[in-house]
Amino acid sequence: MVQLYNLHPFGSQRVVPCKQEPAQFCCGHDVLFVASAAASCGVEVFAVRREGRCEPLGSFATLGPVLRMAYSRAGDYLVTIEEKSKATFLRAYVNWRCMSAGSSRVCVRMVGHKMAESYTETLKEQMSIVEMALSDPPLCISCCPVNGDLLVGCKNKLVMFCLKYLVINQNLTVLDFERSLIFHIDNFIPAEVAFCARHIAITTELDVLILKLDSGPEYPQRWGTYSCIKDEDLAAHSLQLELDEFVVCQKPVELLGEESKLCKIPITLESTELSTEDKKHFQVQYLLFRHFTPDQSPFGFCEETKLHSVQFLPVYQTGRCTCVSFCDIELISTYQYSERSEQAVLTPQFLHVITSESLQCYTVRCSAAAARDEDPYIDTTVKACPPVTLDVCTLRMQLFIGPRAICHYKNHIILLTKADTEDITERRKPSRRMLSRKADSNKSRTNSESEPGWNLYIINTVSTIQLYREMVDYSRTYENVRTESCIHLLSEAHLLVRAAIMDPSFFKSDDKEELLRAFRESCAFLGDCYSRFDTKDYHLALPYYRMSGLSVAEVLERLASESDEIQTYERGLIFYLTHSLNEELNEELSKELADKVLQIFYLADPMQLPDIICSPCMKNVCPLTAVKYLCKVEDIMPSVVLTLTKAFMALKMGDLTMYECEMNSHKETMLACGFIGQPKLLGEYREGIVIPTEFAVHLKAMQPGLLVAATVALHENSKIELEEADMFFKMLCNNGEDMVPQLLVDFWEALLVACSREEVLQELLLRVTYQYVWRISKKQLPETKPLKTTEDLINSCDHFGSIFPWVTFIMSMESLLDKDCPEDISKLQSILCGQSIDITAALPILDPLAEAGHVGLTVRVLCSTRLGKYEESIDQLLRQCPAAAVLYAQHELKDDSRAVWWNKLLPELCERARLTRSDCPVLISSLQETLSVVAMELELWDFLSLLPEDGTAAFFLPHLLHCSQRKQLM
Repeated sequence: MVQLYNLHPFGSQRVVPCKQEPAQFCCGHDVLFVASAAASCGVEVFAVRREGRCEPLGSFATLGPVLRMAYSRAGDYLVTIEEKSKATFLRAYVNWRCMSAGSSRVCVRMVGHKMAESYTETLKEQMSIVEMALSDPPLCISCCPVNGDLLVGCKNKLVMFCLKYLVINQNLTVLDFERSLIFHIDNFIPAEVAFCARHIAITTELDVLILKLDSGPEYPQRWGTYSCIKDEDLAAHSLQLELDEFVVCQKPVELLGEESKLCKIPITLESTELSTEDKKHFQVQYLLFRHFTPDQSPFGFCEETKLHSVQFLPVYQTGRCTCVSFCDIELISTYQYSERSEQAVLTPQFLHVITSESLQCYTVRCSAAAARDEDPYIDTTVKACPPVTLDVCTLRMQLFIGPRAICHYKNHIILLTKADTEDITERRKPSRRMLSRKADSNKSRTNSESEPGWNLYIINTVSTIQLYREMVDYSRTYENVRTESCIHLLSEAHLLVRAAIMDPSFFKSDDKEELLRAFRESCAFLGDCYSRFDTKDYHLALPYYRMSGLSVAEVLERLASESDEIQTYERGLIFYLTHSLNEELNEELSKELADKVLQIFYLADPMQLPDIICSPCMKNVCPLTAVKYLCKVEDIMPSVVLTLTKAFMALKMGDLTMYECEMNSHKETMLACGFIGQPKLLGEYREGIVIPTEFAVHLKAMQPGLLVAATVALHENSKIELEEADMFFKMLCNNGEDMVPQLLVDFWEALLVACSREEVLQELLLRVTYQYVWRISKKQLPETKPLKTTEDLINSCDHFGSIFPWVTFIMSMESLLDKDCPEDISKLQSILCGQSIDITAALPILDPLAEAGHVGLTVRVLCSTRLGKYEESIDQLLRQCPAAAVLYAQHELKDDSRAVWWNKLLPELCERARLTRSDCPVLISSLQETLSVVAMELELWDFLSLLPEDGTAAFFLPHLLHCSQRKQLM
């Protein structure tokens, strides 16, 4: 669908002062070439100045009438197909600028012809005509805008000439061409060709074939956009090569991508390069084949149907060209013209089309496609761009008499008109002249009227900013009538500015800052539309407002006047405010605006009030008004979150009675879970850090258990990360980053009870272990009473084990003076008595307690035992606390470690008893206990072999008798 808006993309026009009637013309970088239709064949060259002023640069003769012509900026040469004596010739005019300096010297040479030494030095001051011989007559030509290579279409073939730079000497480099490749195509007569960065488009009367020539990664690929227009005006097709994607507009599509090989147009490549040093092996990749059917034309007879205007257009991404290596195809736009088109040219911003009576301007989607190629994540809550499927629109249908040909250069449209004899009188009527004519020539009116049948115009397109302003002004007429049209026009304005920003000249443009302002302004206008209008794409209000750079306050002020009167708020505004206020923003709304936001959500979405009230932006909201709204919502749908939010507001008002009433209305477990629904009641994010709220400060002082339980609930529901919780408690307790407050340790301990993720468990176990060790080694008591005792943790958490009897025995032998940090000691021992902690990871943490008396002994022995080092543990106990050795053995030496009783403990006790000679009753008692166990476990002869030979028989005899009697009973 094409929408029609009466805008003014065309500015003033000037007449090109041609001496002869133009037959062909084309634009260069800063020049216009015009080939004469008169018998005296030649080409006039004009310099194109500001505002379309044309100044003659000179002219040069051609061999015969020019049938086709093309200019290449790379190499700065003009190539023509000329006719003489019913034969066609392909010629390239090189160094033609010297003609404007007054030189009349011309050198004619054949492609590849070795230049004689005698005239090489004169090439600087003369124009060279390079003739390219072909076995078949040339039909059409195209120059690659990237490297200046030339593609020539002939019957059943295409011939590629590579542009060469021949270095004659250090002061002279000459252009030449080398025929490098021939495409043999059976039964195919090209009408037009387009060539850009190894991408080739060919048309016949009803067929379009687009190919890519692969030559390896060393060739610099570029973007290309293509357009082919059916003569019966069914559709216009704009193709755009994107990064990893080939984008094409077409309707209907017949064969795309790999399927286009099925077009049964076989192509054979023949390499004709003379040099073999850099010979490439080319392959042809089919991208698109389409056959148009004549019976679809709404204009004219079927036999008149044919294609025209195939074109490659480089499309840029934010001022730079992007390399591509793979192509795919996708429909962008479809055009329906009001009458038969004669010719069309595509630019990044517009499609300009001429018909029998008018010059028409249509919008295109190049910038929308390029934006998505540059940023695949552009359609998010952060960024947006109008879709490539947005309906195109006609900006203008400018009347002209007899438009015949058109081309485009920068912000100029060059238009050739040729009126039939019967139209001359009509042409002179003022009503038919819609634009002002400013002739640059010195021709008198009499001379102009003596040649009334044709004119070559340069029409200036208006500046992007001027047309953007007109689109914005025009959109306002639809604001309250046709909202979709308003959005459509503003989208067109946005794409217009976006295309200008993508142009390579943008960074050097004098309008750079103005274009950027217009871009942000267009985003703001689109944000206004999607927030004010009831549209299915209401969510776009958020990304467009974000791209506009407006603050929440500025957006509210833009919408305030209408919202105050209507008292209804569309989904777009609610969506924008919801996301903006719930995110990390360093913006505080004034009391007036905060109260306004409160009113908006109360009327539009009252269940979001807790979220909105707790936003950092809403710090200045009136708490009394907030409580009033919350109470009304609670009457309809009560919840714990509403209760907590009311309590928060009560704290802000200093009403502790109301606060206590709200907090006492639910059990503590319910309140802890309620914070999951609204984490911002406890902390707000600022630059990645969770800052405690007044509510959190109050809970720390009055209900620390609830605060810890709530934070645990937040962590377990992925509302706060472990590191964020650490920083939260450190800031809350104001202990500094290096100090660990007891409340944080309480949180870790509580989280150990609830957490089930192994990686988090190990991290928590190591953290609490480190803190216990630090306080024990520093003899530092916690600044507040721990929320849980060791017994509480053992009863509620599997990761804290019951303390072993031998550990308790060792600790009971410690003097009262040495019993510092008893709770930390017992918690540490409880963790080591459990089975959860990774002992290997904990060993470096435990190292400071290595020499810490009985505490250090229990820690060392617990670690050795967990590592299976039972003999080492027994050695440590026998050295420092022999009385605990048997208790240890009774608890630990079981199953596979049972043999340690007789292999290690019994020999050690016997040896130590012999050395002390019974002066240590503890050793004797331990030896007696050990002998009793061993006598029960071993055979008599095995038991007997373990006994020392120098021992007292009376001491060992009772155990031997017991072992012997046990055997007889069995």
